[in-house]
Amino acid sequence: MTRYTPALATALAVLLPVSATADSFTATIAAGHPPVFRWIRMISDTFIPTVTAELEKSGHTITFDEQYGGALAKVGEELEAVEAGLAELGTCQSLFDPAKLAVQNVTYYTPFVSADLRKVGEVIDSLHADLPAMTEAYGENGVVYIGAPITIDDYLLMTNFPVESLADLDGRKIAAPGAAINWLSGTGAVGVAGNLTTYYNEIKTGVYDGVLVFASAALPGKLYEVAPYVTRAGLGAQYAGSLCANADWYEGLPDDVKAALKTGADAARDWYTTELETAVGVSLEKMAEAGATVTNAPDAMRAAWAKGMENAAAKWAAELDAQGKPATEVLTTYMEAMRAAGATPLRDWDKE
Repeated sequence: MTRYTPALATALAVLLPVSATADSFTATIAAGHPPVFRWIRMISDTFIPTVTAELEKSGHTITFDEQYGGALAKVGEELEAVEAGLAELGTCQSLFDPAKLAVQNVTYYTPFVSADLRKVGEVIDSLHADLPAMTEAYGENGVVYIGAPITIDDYLLMTNFPVESLADLDGRKIAAPGAAINWLSGTGAVGVAGNLTTYYNEIKTGVYDGVLVFASAALPGKLYEVAPYVTRAGLGAQYAGSLCANADWYEGLPDDVKAALKTGADAARDWYTTELETAVGVSLEKMAEAGATVTNAPDAMRAAWAKGMENAAAKWAAELDAQGKPATEVLTTYMEAMRAAGATPLRDWDKE
């Protein structure tokens, strides 16, 4: 008969399946946008399966409750829902929550930097990892940056009239989202606040003559029907938000679970970026096939547009600095990182 000893007990414990001591986790994920949007699909299609697979390696299990389309939080309210513990994870949308995630909107104040959405996403992700100024706002609001940056493809100018030079924009009403209205300064155009849900009807009814929009949204929104002149001006790819987690919940997780969330976010970022890059090319091709006139803005027009703009980035950074938010540091670091990554900005917003 085998004698039961402490040494044998230790050996048996080592030989037991990992699942015998594994934990089960649950997490609600909140997003204001519905699953039709690619940045929501990346959660279901890649983030969740990757996290689940990673946890299975250590014997853990996790169950996700997906609450999208405003079921738990409307667009711009996701951070608050995660902070309050109504959801463990969510899409913290800096574009729609600028008061709480102010410095995260740095790209919307720096147009004409790069049309490369992959490059923008990777730089923003690395800044969150390496620059404390980028993560301060998350901590102040009880959340933690997880990753999977939501990048927006290069903004286009879509109009109901042909554009060959800046002179063609003089007096025209052009709609733009949020801080992007600043991009119209110096063009002679009249900037009007707008969003994707109203663009089509308001161009059709003459409320305005065109919009600043990105190709991957312009195609499904059929904007080419009312604004068939598509001008690729290289206004730039943008950053709009990321996945975040409730700080108390996250800090209570074992290290291997935290690592699984990070791995899932990295996988989601790569999936999303590849899908979006493909969608941009397809969108431009299909709009052209549908009768849109797609042109590249002449270099002289782009240079004049960038040169004539107000430096909204400098003003934005100074105002936030005065509030104790490190916007100048973020602006400078972002621009330096983009240049180091190979971008050639038409204006060095951080050096003026």
